[in-house]
Amino acid sequence: MFEGKTFYHQTTRRAVIAFGVMFNNLEVRRRDAAGNIIQTLRVPLAYAAKNKMLARIQALPDADKLEKQVILPRMSFEVISFEYDGARKINNVNSFSQVTSQTKANRVYGPTPYNITMNLYCYTKNQDDGLQIFEQIVPAFNPDFNVTVNYIPELGIKHDLPIILNSVTFQDDFEGDLDTRRTIIWTYTFTLKLYYYGPTESQSIIRSAVANVFNDPAFDQQLDKYDITTDPVDALPTDTFKYVENNGL
Repeated sequence: MFEGKTFYHQTTRRAVIAFGVMFNNLEVRRRDAAGNIIQTLRVPLAYAAKNKMLARIQALPDADKLEKQVILPRMSFEVISFEYDGARKINNVNSFSQVTSQTKANRVYGPTPYNITMNLYCYTKNQDDGLQIFEQIVPAFNPDFNVTVNYIPELGIKHDLPIILNSVTFQDDFEGDLDTRRTIIWTYTFTLKLYYYGPTESQSIIRSAVANVFNDPAFDQQLDKYDITTDPVDALPTDTFKYVENNGL
């Protein structure tokens, strides 16, 4: 089934990058009692699992290696699951084509719809930092936000990618003695509605067709002949052209 059809459109990679770019410029501003800004922090963002990031945050720095403790706030995100979405399935016969030469065109058949669940984690050391980030993210999703993804550049296939904010939860891991570092974790759960395309195939451009009409199963008694050709004969799908029809033996 898959012999000779190795391909990779980087669909998931493009979607993950588009998702990360959305949250790459968030800032937290800290103020004094008078309301004056005393510190502005850009919130770093990385692709990382939650447990890996927590281990890094809670690890003590190594003085011999001149390490510093991880500064909060900080964010990370990861892919959680893939789920088929049959409600968005279109007919497999549908195809997209792009002319590559005078005689050839590339074609790909209709895509398979999948939903990707992604989690965005926000790690802060106080509630105000977390609330600032929360109020910068939530208004953009009602409940979704669309970004345009270039699925297959060589065919010019682009789709709007709905990114849906499903839920927001937070937990305060402030447990233990005074040496334990407090970390408040906000979890934003999103659904990304993607399409996955199959392999691209090369096909000849059809400019003429012939239909022979017979009156018997053995094809011995031909009744008529019908043919149609483009005018001009070297027309491309994007050109302006007409059809020339002929019938009769």
